[in-house]
Amino acid sequence: MNPSSRAGAADVVDVQQFLNSHPFSPYQWGIFALSFLIVLMDGFDTAAIGFIAPSLISEWGIDKPSLAPVLSAALFGLAFGALGAGPLADRFGRKWLLIGSVTLMGAASLASATSSNLTELEIWRFITGLGLGAAMPNAVTLMNEYCPDNKRSFITNSMFCGFPIGSAFGGFFAAWLIPHFGWRSLLVVGGVVPLLLVVVMLFVMPESPRFMVVRGAPVERIRKVLSRISSEARRATAFVMGETRAAVAQASGKTGLALVLSRPYIVGTVMLWLAYFSGLVIVYGLVNWMPVLFKEAGIEPARAAVIAALFQLGGIGAIFFGYLMDRFNPNRIIATGYFLTCLAVGFIGQVVGSTPMVLAAAVFFAGLLMNTAQSSMQALAAAYYPTAGRATGVAWTLGIGRFGGIAGSFFVAELARRHLPLPEVFILVGIPGLVAAAALLIKNRFSPQPDAPVSLKPTGAH
Repeated sequence: MNPSSRAGAADVVDVQQFLNSHPFSPYQWGIFALSFLIVLMDGFDTAAIGFIAPSLISEWGIDKPSLAPVLSAALFGLAFGALGAGPLADRFGRKWLLIGSVTLMGAASLASATSSNLTELEIWRFITGLGLGAAMPNAVTLMNEYCPDNKRSFITNSMFCGFPIGSAFGGFFAAWLIPHFGWRSLLVVGGVVPLLLVVVMLFVMPESPRFMVVRGAPVERIRKVLSRISSEARRATAFVMGETRAAVAQASGKTGLALVLSRPYIVGTVMLWLAYFSGLVIVYGLVNWMPVLFKEAGIEPARAAVIAALFQLGGIGAIFFGYLMDRFNPNRIIATGYFLTCLAVGFIGQVVGSTPMVLAAAVFFAGLLMNTAQSSMQALAAAYYPTAGRATGVAWTLGIGRFGGIAGSFFVAELARRHLPLPEVFILVGIPGLVAAAALLIKNRFSPQPDAPVSLKPTGAH
């Protein structure tokens, strides 16, 4: 077990070196599958409100600006859910917070389907958002902490592709479900599936071994988890975890938000927040409003929902970005994606009046760029922070960014209120891509350089 040993003690195992030195096991693939499904339903539930918006206008006789609060209610919940869940996960663990958050999002989505007016729907969408906001960063963090270093971004990005795929499925389901069963059926699906996932999670979802080492969990508990990856873990009598520069901050007692905002990380933290915020201005501005804008442009609602759904399906490109991020400078790669997004979003507005095939291709290409860049941000944040602050770092990046989604919804609502031509609307919505690209280049300039790994105190040493 030389790759996993420290200071010549063959039975003292470095957790990350253990993960690096063994193939990605069926057990880890199981964690991947569960995390993927959680994030997929997160994307489905988050995007659902945009696909039912045209039905709300028709059934409840409301105008477009009146939709802005209900479109943004879940985003407020997402923001506060993420901001609160990150520090709690760094203190109490990833597993049970993840189970609780998925339970909340499923139950609240079911309750949303019973709404009889906008106020009720806003309240339930906010509560749904609390669960959604807490689930996503913890799923990303848990998956990240089971990854070997040389495949971390690739695997994390692949898992996070569940979010845009879930959002796209929302559009495809909406195009079929709503005409047959009404808009409430989409919310019912978004509630039942997460609750079924909770049943599975209660039996098979593990805790992060890296978190258990940081919190001084019993060696038997860590050994039980890691032995499912390789039987070599059964020989361990103690576990340690070597980390880079962050170990110094941990040694001084900094965890959670104090670590995330500490001097070595503050510039990168703010730039991560700004980039994610700017990206979500584009994502939610378009996801929430494209079905409505396309309908007004003369496209029938079912076709508008399907074309708009193609924007989210483009997020599968994050798998390719993850491969590149493990081999090259990840900040520059994602910045390039955001820059190209600005151009591609503006192009959508130029082809709205063309054939449906051309419009669908433009939407898919813009989504491919936008969601590839945005879906890569979670892996970038997770790699930037150490274990003692990773859940907080990821969650606060997502939480602060959610306010960009809120801003995007109101931004496009204001553009619609002013009756701007669609080409101008899409050009203006694409500009935040330039801001996100600049933020990541600044982060790259000021990011701390890694030091040699520093081992933490062994957990479970006798």
